Order: sequence, then structure tokens, then C-alpha cells
Amino acid sequence: MKILITDYVFPNLDPEKKVLEPMGFELVIAPDGSEQTLTELARDVDGILTCFAKVTDKVIDNAANLKVIARYGVGVDNIAVNKATELGIAVTYVPDYCVDEVADHVFSFLLAWNRQVINFDYNTKMKGWGSVDLNLPMNRLRGSTIGVIGFGRIGRNVAEKAKVFGMQVLVADPFVMHDSVNEDIDVVPIKELLEKSDFVTIHSPLNNETKGMISINEFRIMKKNCFIINCARGPLIDEASLISALESGEIAGAGLDVMESDHPENNNQLFKMNNVIVSPHVAFYSPESTVELQSRAAGSISDVLSGKMPENLYNKEVVGKMRAKI
Repeated sequence: MKILITDYVFPNLDPEKKVLEPMGFELVIAPDGSEQTLTELARDVDGILTCFAKVTDKVIDNAANLKVIARYGVGVDNIAVNKATELGIAVTYVPDYCVDEVADHVFSFLLAWNRQVINFDYNTKMKGWGSVDLNLPMNRLRGSTIGVIGFGRIGRNVAEKAKVFGMQVLVADPFVMHDSVNEDIDVVPIKELLEKSDFVTIHSPLNNETKGMISINEFRIMKKNCFIINCARGPLIDEASLISALESGEIAGAGLDVMESDHPENNNQLFKMNNVIVSPHVAFYSPESTVELQSRAAGSISDVLSGKMPENLYNKEVVGKMRAKI
């Protein structure tokens, strides 16, 4: 049986090979992630492993033998899940593999901004040791308020770390009730969270309801000293509104590990702004997390094609009508 790997960002595919090759699976590596290429290569595969490439309706329709699509990651917004479910194809994901890494990355942004580490580093190297500007926005972290939008595994981990720093934590999540969190964490409407928070970090899934959830109206009610962080999905923030809010001073700054485009142009306005800290979608990364991710994603392919229920089935409604005999 053949397994198509649409794309990957890992140093190698040794973990996948360790899981799949002893079972006789042949790995097919796509030379690019275009729909045309993937549609052609998917023609006779039994499973697909995908990272960021889009597994579209057309790709799935053309894969007559396809039984499982496994996502290297937490979200599945790059997979045509409805089409897969309609055709009896299991979709799996790894929802809990990089919780500590992403939460740590959120705090790397928060601390770098709050202590102005990047500005001090640049000024010292360019202007010398005595080039100190104490007019930069710096405040004591203890007693400040962080708003966590989306209170899944990563959001909860961020909240735990925030409490260690002595921060007040507000949470906005329509699926979380106050009695399901620690008594020193307040669950509030998102409007109240935005009005009161010095830092806002987003951890919501990307879907039709959450796309652009932080836009012009939300920025208008945020504090002028607020620093917003997005290590989840780029389109959760409307980028044009963010640029406007940063330029006008409606908010103070932003830390972005993701952006609206998967591959933003080098001349993106956000890259030119001193009050924006950017990293290129690496919040998930550590050697430990990537090996875990690769092994578990490959394991879900192996499970389905071996007649076993996978660890994390995303489209549970496919149960009972799968192409794979489970």
C-alpha cells in the first residue's frame, strides 16, 4: 500500500519510516503541494499524511483507494473533511503534541515585548552600551491581566504559566463554564476580556465562525497598551485591521507566529513595524515535539490501514461507513 506525504517541515522522515516501512507501506513524497500534483499522486494511494498542503475535494475525489488522511498537527482546516466523511475516509489529527512548546512561545513574545528585549538588543549593538531609551513601554508583569481566547489544552497551559508570573487571567470561550476552571481564573464575555486585558493571546480553532474574529471593532475596545499574540491560526485576526490598529495606536503591539497567508510576502507591512515581533510559524517546534508528531501521525495511518480505530479520529461521524474495515 502507498502513503502520500504531501509536504513536511521536519529534518527527515525517519519516524514515519520506522512506523510504516516495516508494515510494507511505500512512502510517496510529493515534489510540491499544488492541487494538480497532489490530485495526480493521490490516484492510487491508501493514506495521506499532510502538513500544510491543502487536501481538497478534487484530491480526495481522485483517490479511489484512499482510506485515511492524517494531519501533522492540531487543526484540520487544510483538509476537505466533509468530502472525506462523505466518502468514508477517516481524518485524524494530533491535538495534544506541542502544548508546552506553543505556550512557551506565547510567553517568549510576551516577555520579549514587556521587557523590550529586542529593542534593547538592537540599540546596544547598533549604538553602544549607553544607548538606553527608558521611554519604551515596560511594566511590571505581576498584577497585569492576560486574556486567553480559547481555553483548550494550550490556552490552559498559558493560563497556568501566567499565574506563576502573578498575572490576572481572563478567559473567553463559549464552550467553557466558570465552574470548570480554577477559582482564580475568570470566565468572561470576549468583549469584557478585550476591554480589560493588557495582553491578549488567541487559541481558538479556525472555522467559519472564528475567521476574522479579531477585527476593527475588537481593536477599538482594547487597551492602548495592549499587546496581542497569535500562535494559533493567522486568519483569526483580520490583518488589515491589525495594521490599522497598530499604526493608529489603538493597541501597542503584536507578536505573530502565524499570519493570514501561509507564505506572506517579504514586503508585508507588518514586517516593517517596530511594534511587531514575528516568528515564521515555529511555535510548535522542539526536537521532542516533532518526533512525537511524526510518529503519532504515522501511527494513525498504520492503525486505520491495519483495521484499528485511530487514537484521534477527527470526523467521528464516519464511524460505521469507513472504507477501511475496522
